[in-house]
Amino acid sequence: MIKGFKMKLYEGMAKEYEKRHNELWPEMVDMIHEHGGKNYSIFLDKETNVLFGYIEIEDEAKWAKGADTAINRKWWDFMADIMETNPDNSPVAVDLEMLFHLE
Repeated sequence: MIKGFKMKLYEGMAKEYEKRHNELWPEMVDMIHEHGGKNYSIFLDKETNVLFGYIEIEDEAKWAKGADTAINRKWWDFMADIMETNPDNSPVAVDLEMLFHLE
């Protein structure tokens, strides 16, 4: 299953976002894999500061359980100062509808 979603960075935070992801904690990598995620990419639209995420997941329910892990909540807190977030510091993320896919 493929998921596409968008999030938004605060102005001027692209380099910091990239830096933090280039130094992604091993515990986060493990959590992503343990909850069925792979081939995860995030793209930036520099004109709007909108991030586009693409990830392949095994199962929606399994993937959703990763949000409630301690390491994921710690990551959300770590990222909250550079992007739009909800009151619990989760990123404001909007799922996108797939209209076309080619393998």
